[in-house]
Amino acid sequence: MERPQFENDHIYHIFNRGVEKRDVFINDKDRFRFIHDMFEFNDRSPALNLGYNLLKSDFNRPQKPRKLLVEIICFCLMPNHYHFMLRQIVDGGITEFMRKIGTGYTNYFNLKNKRVGALFQGKFKAVHIEKEAHLLYLPHYIHLNPLDLGFPEWREQKIKNVSKALQFLKTYRWSSYLDYINIKNFPSILYRSPTSIMNYEKDIKEWLEDFDFESIRDISIDY
Repeated sequence: MERPQFENDHIYHIFNRGVEKRDVFINDKDRFRFIHDMFEFNDRSPALNLGYNLLKSDFNRPQKPRKLLVEIICFCLMPNHYHFMLRQIVDGGITEFMRKIGTGYTNYFNLKNKRVGALFQGKFKAVHIEKEAHLLYLPHYIHLNPLDLGFPEWREQKIKNVSKALQFLKTYRWSSYLDYINIKNFPSILYRSPTSIMNYEKDIKEWLEDFDFESIRDISIDY
């Protein structure tokens, strides 16, 4: 997939998976580390040497003013891949953010697991989001990805109990879905103010029940 030329104030779907489709998030410590990196590395200042260990209290330490590289609109971590929806706000912002987070997390993961070499499958993939339908429904698609873990039939619109599937999403911490429905999870990472719980839950429920996957196939990816 050829990457687009990144432009300021434009929005992109960014994704990548583990080399050989391997899991890159083994446990909650890994997932927390990656999300912390998303916060820490979204800064034009040089990245700190975070080292191997990271305390949860680090998330709440006093922060110096930051100059962001990107606006993180939504995200989701899956066992062997991730999805971001990003808006670039400075020249080279997406490239620099992805370089920092890719290098930082790979160094952490390799040190922890006593391995060497690339962790992700080549350079990250990116799709320019231009259509209004894509802007509206890409967050739905990204937030519904965790259903692959318990309700894989969602992609074929064969879920028998939509309410149960949406309850499952509320138990999955590693995306921006909870913040979108006004359950504080990782609000300091996100740029956009979440919609009301009534609106977003209602919209995503309706989309899950009757979505046209073909309408977003060119900006989505099946892992």
